[in-house]
Amino acid sequence: MFPNLEAEQARNGHTNEFTAIKLGITRQTFEKRKKSGGFRLEEINVLMSMYGDNFTYLFSEESVTVKAS
Repeated sequence: MFPNLEAEQARNGHTNEFTAIKLGITRQTFEKRKKSGGFRLEEINVLMSMYGDNFTYLFSEESVTVKAS
């Protein structure tokens, strides 16, 4: 799981459904990828753009309390 991705969703008030729609996938697919990885490059780029974060922060498997710049 990616706790920083979840934190950014919560911070921005984005549900899994909302985020999945932005990625062009189903909520179920998004939730599966959040648990096991497997995001496609296009999806990663959309998520980084949506949340203004870099890959290392957003897809860290450990919670990071301070965003990397």
